[in-house]
Amino acid sequence: MFWIANLLVAVVAALHVYFLILEMFLWTKPLGLKTFRNSIEKATDSAVLAANQGLYNGFLAAGLIWGLLHANPGFAFQIKTFFLLCVIVAGIYGAATVSRRILYVQAAPAALALILLWLV
Repeated sequence: MFWIANLLVAVVAALHVYFLILEMFLWTKPLGLKTFRNSIEKATDSAVLAANQGLYNGFLAAGLIWGLLHANPGFAFQIKTFFLLCVIVAGIYGAATVSRRILYVQAAPAALALILLWLV
């Protein structure tokens, strides 16, 4: 169960690296436009804000990776718990303010990882 929980934490971290790439580098490109259902005009106007949001997603990924790599199991657990909770809160806020899809793409995987982490 420990390895499954950590695998799910790694998946959540990888998702946030992907979000970083989408928001910082692909926001105005075809994949970014399609993913976020934006027009090129809207994407161009919001590119700086999206890059900032992408950077924050990178910080979430970095925290989760830190938790996966930390040598002290007790502290690693606390790090992963904190950053998964941050992801869940961000996902709930995004679902309430932007799109309900964020709840399923961001918050749900983090919640599942957190549950498994606590069951170990």
